[in-house]
Amino acid sequence: MRILRRWRSLIACVLIAGLAAGCASRPVGVLIPVPDTVAGTGRVNMVVATVRKRVDTPDIFSGERGWNPSYAEVTVSIPPDGARKVGDVQWPRSVPGNPATDFVTTKLDELTQAQAVSWFHDRIKKTPGRQALVFVHGFNQRFDDAVFRFAQIVHDSGADVTPVLFTWPSRGSLLAYGYDRESTSYSRDSLERLLTFMAKDPNVGEISILAHSMGNVVTLEALRQMAIRNGRILPKIKYVMLAAPDVDVDVFHTILRELGEPRPQFTLFVSQDDKALAVSKRVWGDVPRIGQVNPEVEPYRTEFERYKINVLDLTKLKTDDPLAHGKFAASPQVVQAIGARLAEGQTMTDSRVGVGEHIVEFTTNAASTVGQAAGLVIAAPVAVVDPTTRENYGRHMENLGNVASDTASSGKHVMTTAPGQ
Repeated sequence: MRILRRWRSLIACVLIAGLAAGCASRPVGVLIPVPDTVAGTGRVNMVVATVRKRVDTPDIFSGERGWNPSYAEVTVSIPPDGARKVGDVQWPRSVPGNPATDFVTTKLDELTQAQAVSWFHDRIKKTPGRQALVFVHGFNQRFDDAVFRFAQIVHDSGADVTPVLFTWPSRGSLLAYGYDRESTSYSRDSLERLLTFMAKDPNVGEISILAHSMGNVVTLEALRQMAIRNGRILPKIKYVMLAAPDVDVDVFHTILRELGEPRPQFTLFVSQDDKALAVSKRVWGDVPRIGQVNPEVEPYRTEFERYKINVLDLTKLKTDDPLAHGKFAASPQVVQAIGARLAEGQTMTDSRVGVGEHIVEFTTNAASTVGQAAGLVIAAPVAVVDPTTRENYGRHMENLGNVASDTASSGKHVMTTAPGQ
């Protein structure tokens, strides 16, 4: 009966995810380039490195695994500011999309490795500080999902960086969790090679990495391999931002110990109401995921202090994401804070202060404007502000959310520390 109850809870959580994704069915071929003559649209031009399989469809890359890395250049057009909300990706209802109201691509070209290197060199030389931003997406992401989400982050953050998307094989299905998880191991060598090339390129000033969800597994494993190979993470990799990491807390601790010194500045985005990580916790034996912990309690508080990890606690921040798994990109406050850090070259909290001041708590009313919120995160060592939040979700979603919350709170686990560490 106990096992049956566990599976019922797990199924309930998956149903929540299914309900959230059910309204997001998307047409095939949204990446087919269209002309954009609309005034006021934004443009994000990026290079893509992937180990997805090349296919002869409008999507270009599938969720299957390719034997060799592939490359592409993509330009995404984003609707004018008055036609969209910061944090949203506005998908076309049909193909072709309308640049006045939808995210569309205006350019999608396959590149050879030499052409990708040439694009990167040309772009990085024109970028202030010669700063590159590498994005590693999460679970359940098709190729077009990853492209549009990264374009939204770059545009909404206002970051003047060279955008590099690393997209790994994900089938874009809630039922393909196991396949996606195995794909992280398949992809880590390619990500390490990409980061090594960038970090050794004399044209590069510094590199920031932003990883989401299961993409943190790929990222941390690649960085761990790099550190073992070189004795440390290569020095041009300055900042690593881990958003909602679907990573076992004990595995996270072990990897941190192996990253060597000095290491990049790590910033962790957590949210205790993350329903997707609640499901993952149950799947992986009730071991907490590092993206769902309370950073104020032990043993996490001490661990974050020990490794000088800055933490942004997004638990009280409400967005339109019913799973609370993508707050880092859907919240104007957070995405603008990311952009402010990239623009100013500062950490998101002041690393000179104590552990309690390594934690910044975001709430819906953290600031009256996006710009103020970004400044708040950069300037203030700690900000625990007005806890007032937006209206609660509707009764139906609230009841479903309680199921996931109960699931997340069941079971106890403590981050272990190896003897002598």
